[in-house]
Formats: sequence, C-alpha cells, structure tokens
Amino acid sequence: MARNSTFHFKQFTIWQDKCAMKVCTDACVFGAWTNLENAGRVLDIGAGTGLLSLMSAQRNTHARIDAVEIDTDAFEQAGENVAKSPFHNRIKLYHTAIQLFDPGFQYDVIISNPPFFQDDLKSPDKKKNLAHHAHSLDFEELVAAVNRLLLPSGKFQVLFPVEEGTRFQQKAENAGLVLNRKLALCHHSGKNPFRLLMEFQKTEKYAAPVIENVLYIYENDGVTYHPSFRDLMKDFYLIF
Repeated sequence: MARNSTFHFKQFTIWQDKCAMKVCTDACVFGAWTNLENAGRVLDIGAGTGLLSLMSAQRNTHARIDAVEIDTDAFEQAGENVAKSPFHNRIKLYHTAIQLFDPGFQYDVIISNPPFFQDDLKSPDKKKNLAHHAHSLDFEELVAAVNRLLLPSGKFQVLFPVEEGTRFQQKAENAGLVLNRKLALCHHSGKNPFRLLMEFQKTEKYAAPVIENVLYIYENDGVTYHPSFRDLMKDFYLIF
C-alpha cells in the first residue's frame, strides 16, 4: 500500500504526514475484522493516525470510542483526522501513556495495534522506534492495562507479527486472558502468514471454542485481490 501523505477511504480520509507509521494493509484488515457487536464503549490503545478508531466508529454507529496515544505528533494528527471525519462527536483522544490512563470505567471492547518489535535492533528514526518498539509498552504492561480496563464480559483484540503474536498469546494466557478467535493474514496461499489477529476474553466463563481462520490478500498470482479480502474491505476501500 502506497505510503502517501493522505489515504482516502469511503467515509473518511487519513492524513499521515506527521506520523512515523502510515496506513498499512494489515491495520486496515484488523480494523475491519474486529468484533464490535453491541459495544457501547471502545478503547483504542496506540491510536496512531486514528485509523482504527475511525474504522470502529464507521462499523459501530452508536459506540463511544476513546483513543490513547503517547506520541505528540501522532496525537495531533489523529485529532485532525477525527475532527475532519463524520464521526468526530463519538471519538475522544487522550495524549498519555496507557499505563497512566484511568477513565473511571471499563470498556466493552479494547483494540490495539501496539509496538511490537520487542527485541529487534532499533531504527535511527526515533518516531519509528516509538511506534515499532516496545520500550514504551511491553507485553506485560499491555496485558496489565487490558486486565484493568476491560469489562469482565469484554473482548480484547490485537494485531501482531506472527512471532511476536505467538509470544504475546502465551503472556496473555498466563495472565488469565483466554484466546477466543484468531486470524492468520497471508499475502496469498503460497506464502506463510505475516500477521496474527487475535481476540481474547477475560475469563473462561465467557469464552467459546477458539475460532481459527486464514485470510489471503491476493489470489496466487499475487496481483488479483482474493474474494474474501474484497468482501472484508468493501465498506472501506475505494477500489472495491
């Protein structure tokens, strides 16, 4: 996906010139895949450009969405994107670390596309380090925030690269979160998955058998979009 200064969706536009992390296909898939059914309050941890908050607001027409972002430039850009959208009255942004965030209530749904390179060498770009590396939010802190902020019947949904996602799943389960749903995202059927999308619930009481699926972005030619991908993204992508 081209990393231009703007990315136009069917109902909103993302300006991203101030953000280190641009709109990408896996984040868009995640925003369309999350389960927001009957959610009255949604929390977006690490809002970035505001993409996931805006997709959530489009999909759930009554939910109130809070979005937390620690980076100043990303926070300001997310604010601009939200303000220019038709969903501005239902999204509230907070410029803080999730470890310090205390709204005084818990959420039906928490979503996050968090910093994920726990061990990799860091980039010279400090903004990319903050967005990509977990020195500002490690696995244990993310799980602790979810356990603190999620309703007992709520759902936590998260996006990771495969290796980090596998490690995070173990950390989450050790902390009492129960995997409910998992999607492996692949470029096409000839490629291994490159992202894991996971949904956790807080206790066994609310958990069902794990649903595991695979989504291909392209047909085997690597050019033609897969019908399942087109169907998932048809409400958002202009090309569909």
